Amino acid sequence: MRRLRSIAALCLPLGLGLGLAGCGFTRPPAAVEAPLPAKWHAPLPHGGSLASLADWWRQLDDPLLVELIAAAEAASPNVASAAARVAEARSTRIAAGAALLPNLDGTASASRGVSGSSLGSGGTSGSSSGSSLSAIAPLTTLQAGLQSQWEIDLFGRLRADRDAALRRQESADAKWHEARVAVAAETANAYFAERACRQQLRVSESDARSRAETARLTDLSARAGFTAPADAALARASASDASGRLTQQRALCAVQRKALVALSGIDETALEGKLAASPTQRALPAVGSIASVPAQAISQRPDVYSAELGVAAASADVGSAEAARYPRLSLSGSIGRIQIRTSGFRESLDTWTVGPVSLTVPLFDGGTRAANSDAAKARYTEAVALYRANVRLAVREVEEALVNLDSTNARATDADAAVQNYQASFDATQARYQSGLASLFELEDSRRTLFAAQTARVSLQRERTEAWVALYRSMGGGWARPESPSMTSNPAAKVATSP
Repeated sequence: MRRLRSIAALCLPLGLGLGLAGCGFTRPPAAVEAPLPAKWHAPLPHGGSLASLADWWRQLDDPLLVELIAAAEAASPNVASAAARVAEARSTRIAAGAALLPNLDGTASASRGVSGSSLGSGGTSGSSSGSSLSAIAPLTTLQAGLQSQWEIDLFGRLRADRDAALRRQESADAKWHEARVAVAAETANAYFAERACRQQLRVSESDARSRAETARLTDLSARAGFTAPADAALARASASDASGRLTQQRALCAVQRKALVALSGIDETALEGKLAASPTQRALPAVGSIASVPAQAISQRPDVYSAELGVAAASADVGSAEAARYPRLSLSGSIGRIQIRTSGFRESLDTWTVGPVSLTVPLFDGGTRAANSDAAKARYTEAVALYRANVRLAVREVEEALVNLDSTNARATDADAAVQNYQASFDATQARYQSGLASLFELEDSRRTLFAAQTARVSLQRERTEAWVALYRSMGGGWARPESPSMTSNPAAKVATSP
């Protein structure tokens, strides 16, 4: 009680009237440092630059991909949910800010009746009472007025709630951008997978045609007695095997196309027409939009920014929970007009009140407020840990994308050379087989090696597009951090910030 009286004496000098500036509590730091490397350990394309990623997809010069991404964002339930959470957070922020202002309510009432005290003197008979009641004119009372109540934010509880709501609104906005980036990356991966599937389908079709032709010629040769029946059986088995792989590949492409339909919301027939009119695969452009300083790169990720805002919101929650343990001061008031009408008599009265000025001092709550404060501090500790973990994950994702992209670039030349030389070897073996200088086993082995090399090249191209998309997503997808994010309204809470 002595502590509360001291605080009240310091913060509640009623002689200052409504000029109370209020007392506040020091919150834990709203911005904390996170471990970041001084430089990337993965190879940077073109030495690194800080170009915008906003035109990442347009630089591919594939209008269909841009159209699919826009359609997927419009159809995505995740983006819609994120937008709804932005609207919800904005409403919460408005409500939290309004709590700092006085509220004003209008009231109106009307009544009609007679007063019991005007029914005549007691002791009258039943008949005389009835006569007196009928002689009394009814009384009409009309009343209208305004009522106001204001909680004066002495210890910063309402300001802390407002700051927390503002940080959460900014965080929800960043998560909306994150949802859009995720949908764009998912759609691009599905599109590139469909393109790669088409490439593999052509490889399988070419392989199946070649094996079927070999089986036909071998069968004719066996019927003429120039080829052993075992060779003819081997050729037919090889053709059947290729036909089975082709059927499976067609099914995989159909499934992949349906996944793209589900993502984009475009009718499947219309999408098939668009895919057929679009080139199978365009060459990926050079990557030059990577900041050489990790701090600059990571700062452009909406998920990292959202986690950073989570720390600021948790800091404000601690301030609010601490302030809730101390007295509250509120002021009420009203103005109004009352009109009384009865039997030709009319009288109006103006009324006003200021007060009561009420002070609520918490005395005993079984430890509820202290427990709420401890819980808020624990949530703050968790938010700091999640933010730092998010930064580490972001660094890892960028590094992995850079390594994978560099690796696929380095392997692309070897894969092309392998396909080219295996194709030359197969053509030579096939010519030797047709002239009787090579066996069917040699031909099949050469064909199998060529097919494996062609499949590996398609897989490598698919892997490279995945790394390209992963780099886009790990760099924030073109999102830009707000110019001046008011990370905290409490100057005492500002510390050295991470990017």
